[in-house]
Amino acid sequence: MSGGIQDIRVEDIVTTNTKSGVRIKTAIGRGGFVKDIYFRRMNMKNMRHVVLMTGDYNTHPDQGYNRKAFPLVRNINYRDIVAESVRMTAQLDGISGHPFDGLCFSNVTVSLSAIAEKLQWNCSDVSGVSSGVVPKACGLLKDQQKTNCYFPNDVLPIEKVVLKKCFVK
Repeated sequence: MSGGIQDIRVEDIVTTNTKSGVRIKTAIGRGGFVKDIYFRRMNMKNMRHVVLMTGDYNTHPDQGYNRKAFPLVRNINYRDIVAESVRMTAQLDGISGHPFDGLCFSNVTVSLSAIAEKLQWNCSDVSGVSSGVVPKACGLLKDQQKTNCYFPNDVLPIEKVVLKKCFVK
């Protein structure tokens, strides 16, 4: 069983020549949670997926894992993203009966590579909203006009850390 990860903020990212811009993976048997994850201001170029999320990442150290331990994946927000030369915008595969919910995509513009996939959004067992997304998001991400996905503005304790130099003679 896994623990969890929450309240993660990712911003001002530039990537080039990556397999996926963002990749979130989990599996049945992991348990735990992935929630309240926020992405904004990302510029990406030359990749297979802008976003890849899967609930079928079947790596376990042995066969003794708990097949009833379902991970909770909720409230993952993506906003202000520009990606160029992309094969597929998003592959979003939740878990049947335990969907990834509260996904939000806003102000996302993707231009496709010459070898782009025909299906740009492949979604199953997910729910959420989208606004200002090109190419248009899958039907499971309901189009909401003029929605901006939330990004927290409070200051985290880690942002108050001051690095100091000390010299030893």
